[in-house]
Amino acid sequence: MSRPHPRPIKRLLVANRGEIAVRILSTARELGIETYAVYTPGDTAHAVKATYATQLPSAASYLNIQELINIAKKHHIDSVHPGYGFLSESGEFSRRMWEEAGAMVVGPGWGILASTGDKLRARLLAEESNVPVLPALQRSTNCVDDIRSFASQIGYPIMIKAVDGGGGRGIRLIHDEPSLAGAVNRAVEESPSRQIFAEKAAIDGFRHVEVQIIGDGHGNVRHLWERECSIQRRYQKVVEIAPSSISDRKLVAGAIRDALRMAREIKYFSLGTFEFLVNPSTKQYYFLEVNPRLQVEHTITESISMTDIVKIQLLLAQGVSLNDCGLSDIIRQPEHPPPLHSIQLRITAENVQSNWSLSIGKIQSFQFPSGNGIRIDTHLINRQSSIVSADFDSLLAKLIITASTWPDAVRKAQVALEETEINGVKTNLDILNGIISHPDFMAGNCDTQWLDKDQQALLKLGRQALSYRPSGQGVSAHEPSSAIARQANTLFRKGDAWSIALSPPNPPNNTPTPPPHHLQLTRILRNEFPSSLTAEIVFTAPSASPTKQPQSTPYTLTLASTTASSGAITSHHRRGNPSDPSHIVIPFPGKLVEVLVDEGDVLKEGDVVCVVQQMKMELEVRAPRGGRVVWVMEVEDGEEVGEGVLAAIVDKEGQVSKARL
Repeated sequence: MSRPHPRPIKRLLVANRGEIAVRILSTARELGIETYAVYTPGDTAHAVKATYATQLPSAASYLNIQELINIAKKHHIDSVHPGYGFLSESGEFSRRMWEEAGAMVVGPGWGILASTGDKLRARLLAEESNVPVLPALQRSTNCVDDIRSFASQIGYPIMIKAVDGGGGRGIRLIHDEPSLAGAVNRAVEESPSRQIFAEKAAIDGFRHVEVQIIGDGHGNVRHLWERECSIQRRYQKVVEIAPSSISDRKLVAGAIRDALRMAREIKYFSLGTFEFLVNPSTKQYYFLEVNPRLQVEHTITESISMTDIVKIQLLLAQGVSLNDCGLSDIIRQPEHPPPLHSIQLRITAENVQSNWSLSIGKIQSFQFPSGNGIRIDTHLINRQSSIVSADFDSLLAKLIITASTWPDAVRKAQVALEETEINGVKTNLDILNGIISHPDFMAGNCDTQWLDKDQQALLKLGRQALSYRPSGQGVSAHEPSSAIARQANTLFRKGDAWSIALSPPNPPNNTPTPPPHHLQLTRILRNEFPSSLTAEIVFTAPSASPTKQPQSTPYTLTLASTTASSGAITSHHRRGNPSDPSHIVIPFPGKLVEVLVDEGDVLKEGDVVCVVQQMKMELEVRAPRGGRVVWVMEVEDGEEVGEGVLAAIVDKEGQVSKARL
């Protein structure tokens, strides 16, 4: 037995959060299924959509199989949908949930998860099915010497991958020997099993193409064409399109037919995505991996195929045949895609200009577009606060645009982004605007290296596009838009005043109510709230004695949004001076993994100084120049560090004076 027997779903637990939890809950409700959500404190928006909700102790509980089994038992859950990420590719989760709780995990089952979720086993399946693959190390390892030996045989560049990684974690492109050891160590740390392998890198001119497969577990499989996910950075997808922009349909059809052949070989069940690297110039393509689950970018496949693949997934789990589960009647010839084009833009809480660092904070307000061909998948809810924390990924919403022609889809996407706004955290809207405004995007000339190579130009183009966005709608034609923009930002005015009372959350009985303080704005110097606010104020503290008058003190108040935690902001860590070339500054907030240099070390330009973890990714802070290390920060491993913290000072030929240390 490799998967549960199909049966009706009565009570479905969605073991996930965010927009994908909302997406699954919506379809389950349409099918009349009683739904259960799980949530953590401060991250509750998705749970509103469920019939019932259960609080988890911590973010780590989403990965705790036993905790989820206990919830299933307690509430007599008969089925679990894992979404994507977390435990969605865990064969152990699927098997134990069935054996210990009698609950079916919606998906392909533990047998197929074992043969496809492991990248090395998936490669073996491709080889047995005569599907082309890149030369690779044939066994998993965590030893630098094993990878070095493979690289010496096959030549650089090589790609190292976690055998069980996902979401871009555990993947590193290595161009030369000096960067090998550090990259291997980082990949091992990001791998859940701490096991990696290596393969020859195919980068120049290659596109990332993935084929959506649906199977009934008896050898009957269908495809819903392909998606292209070439626009990515750090192996995380940013923009996806369907169908692929590759004009050679025979080349694309070859990959689709190979995916079908592999799926038939293992009698694939439920949803699966078979991924390839395709080079339209050389007419080569290579199998990459199988994602045996629902994908983040499933939305654009739904748009071009006019199907609800989450509904299909739930129906298949209940024993409905492939012919009766809601697949559209479109003739699916691989050489002939449907006459629709769809684009998905991932909107994330990231500061692209600061190395795509996570932007932590409270979302104050948001606005999304609407209209024909526009779909928004998000967990954000009006009038309900949402917090972006370091516990989860940075995805806030997915903007999906569909039109009958590619130029129409691109233009519709440009207008939709103009109407998108999120306040309270920094987002990647600037780079998204740059991507879809670039001529290469319209021409379909974006390979897997395009975003990394052209990022600065794309950012500049995106900022220009944002500067032209409309400031208001439905106003008098005689009133300039700049005036509307000024009027919109009137949250604070001269003369505004507040009474401020501070008390502990659980004061002892009979504790007197503290007297209030008083704060009044006397002059607004800069009003760009919630990003920033600078004002002159008068602060009045209550008098300690009834015979004395309260004391009023003038201050200049400055508020600035930040991605750092309170611990990082108020820490004793020394701040760096970005204008001082000897200062190596940490450009993003996170948890310190390790410091790799000591005082007296001699660095070359590009050497790694320290490693900081953000969103489970380990990011390296490198020396922008060579020299001798004369000072290193004293920070414990695992301690939070804020953006701008000084990591080290490097003396270049004795240019650093003692006064600067």
